[in-house]
Amino acid sequence: MGRKVHPYGFRVGVYKDWQSKWFADQRHYSELALEDARLRKLIQKTLPDAGVSSVTIDRNANQVTMTVHTAKPGIVIGRGGANAEHLRTLLQGATERRLRLNIEEIRVPELDAYLVARSVADQLERRVAFRRAMKQSVQRTMQRGALGCRVKIGGRLGGAEMSRVEQEMQGRVPLHTLRADIDFGQAEANTTFGVIGVRCWIYKGDVTPDTNPLIVTGVESE
Repeated sequence: MGRKVHPYGFRVGVYKDWQSKWFADQRHYSELALEDARLRKLIQKTLPDAGVSSVTIDRNANQVTMTVHTAKPGIVIGRGGANAEHLRTLLQGATERRLRLNIEEIRVPELDAYLVARSVADQLERRVAFRRAMKQSVQRTMQRGALGCRVKIGGRLGGAEMSRVEQEMQGRVPLHTLRADIDFGQAEANTTFGVIGVRCWIYKGDVTPDTNPLIVTGVESE
């Protein structure tokens, strides 16, 4: 049986960057990794409706820099920066190091796989027909310039007795091509019949050395 590889992890170091950027010795690694997970969970819990897609964490000796990527920066910042300051206070209480908070806007949320998956999950929770929710999300993504999009859901769809898997796809999604810029996201819909899982893959085109600084074309020999 084939094994499924996470599209982001498969491409880390090829052209995608790490979401946590720090180094620790063996004694402190697990402690810092757990702290990263706690901080990310706290942000998702505090801002469930702010369209937060991902959180990048940079660490140095005595400072943690967190960058929140969101489709709704106005909700995260709040009036006069009140929400951002409240969030920074909560995060500061969860770490012993000095914390700095940055907020970055996602300009095209239809091309962010997690936000698309979250949108489908929200519609399923509101009892929208699952085929309609999937088809509309895929069409919106393709209209914004994606070369391919696949949405896959699994669970007790429509309240059926047995769980099953359904998917909607347009264009192409070459998962085995390393240079293919594939974004992947997954979300869960908590319905009265149980949990429905939603996964989304978006193909945005190929990445070349000209467009991404992580790609090394080669080293010149002396």
